[in-house]
Amino acid sequence: MAKKFFGTDGIRGLTNTHPMTAEIAMKVGQAAGRHFVRGDHRHRVVIGKDTRLSGYMMENALVAGFTSVGMDVVQVGPMPTPAVALLTRSMRADLGVMISASHNPFHDNGIKLFGPDGFKLSDEDEMKIESYLEEDAQLAEAADIGRAKRFEDARGRYIHAIKMSLPEHIRLDGLKIVCDCANGAAYEVAPSVFWELGAEVITIGVSPNGLNINDKCGSTDVTALQETVVASGAHIGIALDGDADRLIVVDEKGQIVDGDQLMALIGWSWSRNGLLRGDGIVATVMSNLGLERFLNSQNLELVRAKVGDRYVLEEMKKGGFNVGGEQSGHMILLDHGTTGDGTVAALQVMGELVESGKPASELLHLFDPVPQLLKNVRYASGDPLADERVKSAILDAEQELESSGRLVIRASGTEPLIRVMAEGDNSEQVTQVVDRICAVVEEVAG
Repeated sequence: MAKKFFGTDGIRGLTNTHPMTAEIAMKVGQAAGRHFVRGDHRHRVVIGKDTRLSGYMMENALVAGFTSVGMDVVQVGPMPTPAVALLTRSMRADLGVMISASHNPFHDNGIKLFGPDGFKLSDEDEMKIESYLEEDAQLAEAADIGRAKRFEDARGRYIHAIKMSLPEHIRLDGLKIVCDCANGAAYEVAPSVFWELGAEVITIGVSPNGLNINDKCGSTDVTALQETVVASGAHIGIALDGDADRLIVVDEKGQIVDGDQLMALIGWSWSRNGLLRGDGIVATVMSNLGLERFLNSQNLELVRAKVGDRYVLEEMKKGGFNVGGEQSGHMILLDHGTTGDGTVAALQVMGELVESGKPASELLHLFDPVPQLLKNVRYASGDPLADERVKSAILDAEQELESSGRLVIRASGTEPLIRVMAEGDNSEQVTQVVDRICAVVEEVAG
């Protein structure tokens, strides 16, 4: 059965439009609370959020939902998604909630849920919660209603934990960093981490007002970061997204370093130092063929998963890998956390920068990407990929690229978009293939 509310990364949508309303948020709290109230101990949920204006509304609705079914709530305020996952586990909570739409604009919001182990919920858990959404809430007796409290020490705990991900002998003294926090959840913690480790930190995107999250800043728009890195003579630029589970890097020349290059560096480095498990890394079907070729040249494997960090994590667990991620910048390093953490990944990159003594432009470009083109086609309703005209166009393209590249066509899990990606050694051929398929999808989508 298809899920009605949960997508590839929790529940997400336009604020004050179904399903991203206060009413649904309260019901999600009641349903998730019902699912995770197990045993006779006092149950607890940790709730964090990013800096969106709608975060206040969604937080209060979730608190009402959880407390009404007897769960105590710990509110940690604006904190990165990985911090919520970490605190859920360290505080022995039964559930963790992050209110965020990640890299989306301020008018969207979302609800991400973590189990007591700090990992995102399984499909089975999400389906069970959805089934409870269709039923009347099982409300607690008056004396058993939950309590809610603010936890003031959350920021310090998270900062301490992620600093421990960098070996003690490595300091960032002498490193000039530009840190773009996307006016999002990491606007205080990320600059603090880098400064405490000795770096000179120049900050942008650290003045959230509820409306400017991911607005011309952060991992989805690094123009300001590129300009600031070059103008300031910084060694490296770090861009996080709204909930700080993604990382995009800019080298000292202003060149963009995406998740594929970062995975190549971390995987290669950990392999050299005997830290890499599984003799390879896990990425998605969208990762560049150049990454796969580079890893193979190092006798390492690239395992591909469906798009979405939850599917990357599933493959990592299945194959015993400890490094995985996405081209978009999600970096999952299981030695240091249970979900993507842009700040932890940035520390791994900076540690290599310090240890190698090389400029970022040399260290962070380990392979030449194969020409790759991704275009999105928006649609109003239905399933364009089920249309025979689209199927035929895809089949023709696959046959054309069979010996020299790859084709990946998929529906977005968070927006009404068809994503059309092709890559191959011939850039002109790649462009033609993508344009042809997009044209057919647009025709079908009206």
